[in-house]
Amino acid sequence: MSYSLEEFCDDCREALTTQPGRAGRDAARGKLEQLLLDEAFMAEYLGPDQAAGVQTIFEDPELEFCVLAYRANADRKSPPHDHGNSWAIYGQTEKHTDMKIYNRLGAGEGAGEAKLEMVKEFRLNPGMAGLFDVGEIHAIDHPAGSRFVRVTGTDLNNVKRLRFDETSGRAEIIENQGVPSPDKS
Repeated sequence: MSYSLEEFCDDCREALTTQPGRAGRDAARGKLEQLLLDEAFMAEYLGPDQAAGVQTIFEDPELEFCVLAYRANADRKSPPHDHGNSWAIYGQTEKHTDMKIYNRLGAGEGAGEAKLEMVKEFRLNPGMAGLFDVGEIHAIDHPAGSRFVRVTGTDLNNVKRLRFDETSGRAEIIENQGVPSPDKS
């Protein structure tokens, strides 16, 4: 049975509106797993004819959540980071992504001293989706050729986020990740 990007976005809108907070985001995570099974969606946005890199494929004008398609052309190991006042759902379509979740130790927040403790580690395989809620510090690692979809609560180009350097024990602000917005013409 077909399940389109449009249907997914409608279902996300409903879940995020009728189930505020983590429950709605978790319902959207489940719907993303359903979308990852749709062959037409996969071919159009993550198929072999698509260019490597990241592309915003949908942005909700009212709720502001965004859907992005990623095709990795190289291995990538991200430093621990958060999404500021946003959340993110990652849905794996090809290869895998290793996920780590951290707690920040001590009473610090914002940029500056930041000691971290890893509290959870898991792997997303094709067809699986994982949720990182508001403020959750995480890192993602994936090999070249990985493909995934990421749904965020808002355009992260407009959100101040933190990146953590485990070696120096410091956090710094990330202001723009440079993801292209969808064509609005």
